[in-house]
Amino acid sequence: MPIPLVIRPDIALALREGHPVVALESTIISHGMPWPQNAETALRCEQAVREGGALPATIALLDGTLVVGLTQAQIETIARLGEAVVKTSRRDFGYVLSRKLAGATTVAGTMIACRLAGIRFFATGGIGGVHRGAEVTMDVSADLEELGKTPVCVVCAGVKSILDQAKTLEYLETRGVPVVGYQTEFLPSFFARTSPYRVPFRLENPESVAALAREHWNLGLDTGIIVANPVPEADAFDAELIEKAIREALTDMESEGVKGKDATPYLLKRINEITAGGSLKANIALVLNNCRLAAGIAKAYAEGEGIR
Repeated sequence: MPIPLVIRPDIALALREGHPVVALESTIISHGMPWPQNAETALRCEQAVREGGALPATIALLDGTLVVGLTQAQIETIARLGEAVVKTSRRDFGYVLSRKLAGATTVAGTMIACRLAGIRFFATGGIGGVHRGAEVTMDVSADLEELGKTPVCVVCAGVKSILDQAKTLEYLETRGVPVVGYQTEFLPSFFARTSPYRVPFRLENPESVAALAREHWNLGLDTGIIVANPVPEADAFDAELIEKAIREALTDMESEGVKGKDATPYLLKRINEITAGGSLKANIALVLNNCRLAAGIAKAYAEGEGIR
C-alpha cells in the first residue's frame, strides 16, 4: 500500500536534483514554546535555513498524512493548537494517522520522516536521552533508538540538560552513533555551552562534518550522527545557575506526578518560569544557531563527491 506521505513539490524537486534540504521538527512548535513565539520561531528557523543555502522542510502529521514541508498556514495551525497536537514518536504514527489527528514530530518522528523522504540533515534544539533516575524508571527517549538505526545527521545543542548526560553518551556509544562537538571538545548542555563530559570527536567547520557523514554512510553504517553545537555565548546560561533551576523543576515535576512524554514539555515550561523567560530566549537562540549550521553542512554535503 502507498505510504501516506506528501512532500511539498519544491522540496521533492530539490531532493531529486541533489540540492541541500534541512528537516525541521514540529514538537518544538506545539510543545516547546508558547504562542505566538512558537510560530514566529518556526518561520525564523525556516528563514535561517534558507539564508544558509538550503531548503527547509518542517514536518508534521495532518489529516491522515505525513507532511514534509509545511506551508506557513499549516505551521500556524500547529502553533495555535499547541499541546492539543499529539506528540508523535515512532510508536505513535499508526494511531495518529489512522485517527487523522494533528501530530507534531519529535526528534525520532522527524528522523523517520527524513528516511522516508530521503532527507539526510535535520536541525533541532536538543535531543532526548536517558532521563535522570532511569535506573529506576527505565525512562529512555526513543530518540536514542532512532539515532541507532536511521541515517540522519542531527544538529542540536547537545543533550537536554534536564537529562542524564553521562548515561546518554554511553547509550549512544553502544549504538555506534558518532557524537561530534562543533568547535568544542565537551558536550554542550543545551542552555549552557559546556558540561563535564567530553565528546569523542571535535570538528571545526561544515565541510569536515559533511566529510565525516559521507564516509560514515558510504560504509553502510546506517546510524544517525549527532553534531553538538553550543548555544551562542551571548545567550548561554551559567551551568551552575541552570542546574539549580533544573533541580527545582524536577522536584516540582515529581510532586505533581508528571511522567513519560509529558515530562520534557513540563520541565521546559517550568524552567522558563523559574528563569523569568531567560531559558526561552536561549532556546530560540540555540535552535536558530543549529538551523544555520545544519544548512551549511547540508550544502557542503551536496557539493561533495562520492555521495550516495
